[in-house]
Amino acid sequence: MKHGICTLSVVPCRKDPSDRSELVTQLLFGELFQVLAQKESWICIQTAYDNYECWIDIKQCQFLYEEVYQSLLEAKTGVTLDLISVMRNNETGDLFPIVAGSSLPNLKGNQSRINSQLYIYEGEAALVTKTSRKKIAETAFLFQNTPYLWGGRSPLGMDCSGFTQVVFKMNGIQLPRDAWQQAERGLTLGFVEEAEEGDLAFFDNADGKIVHTGIVLKNGRIIHASGKVRVDTFDHHGIFNIEQEKYTHKLRVIKKIIQI
Repeated sequence: MKHGICTLSVVPCRKDPSDRSELVTQLLFGELFQVLAQKESWICIQTAYDNYECWIDIKQCQFLYEEVYQSLLEAKTGVTLDLISVMRNNETGDLFPIVAGSSLPNLKGNQSRINSQLYIYEGEAALVTKTSRKKIAETAFLFQNTPYLWGGRSPLGMDCSGFTQVVFKMNGIQLPRDAWQQAERGLTLGFVEEAEEGDLAFFDNADGKIVHTGIVLKNGRIIHASGKVRVDTFDHHGIFNIEQEKYTHKLRVIKKIIQI
């Protein structure tokens, strides 16, 4: 089985092996994957971070020997904290943008080493070991006004669960990719009044399927990706959009991810 790593800023991941296929997620710099299959110039991969299966263009990946892949899995990996900064390839001198939530394997200072290649990151990055509810909220606000993009995970466009996943990743907490998967994590709360800053709220559709998520804030507010990353009020009914003067999402459950 082949293995690989993303060494580009953001790589689109498709439902099917075609540029015209639905965008289902994105790989960020430094994220690892296994190759499950190949069809012409496309490879089907399973991401190491959240076990997500999707297709990427074979020209947009770097393959790794298995021993290198395993060493990177076990390496101390930092995460980028600036919305957008610059990475420099130390060998070629090439510069390219890096978005928030990217992974920096073998991080030491501002240097990341992937196999024999050294990268110099010019923004803020850290080896995150613990976080707080306040920090989750502060990180979430970094993405305010980011446009909504189905399958997106970057500050140039993200969907609701991509937003929550990246925010928690930047705080050292690993979440699955989709909202319904994230809803299976954490401690279930019985009442809205029990919710605290940093909890996750989930919302369902008419069929009872969980289709939306957001991060609870103080004072009956929530930050979520709907049209853009925005702040709205919410209660036991769901999310109330002041601009539309109506409830836009029906509350299903609230989960406490940080249990402190």
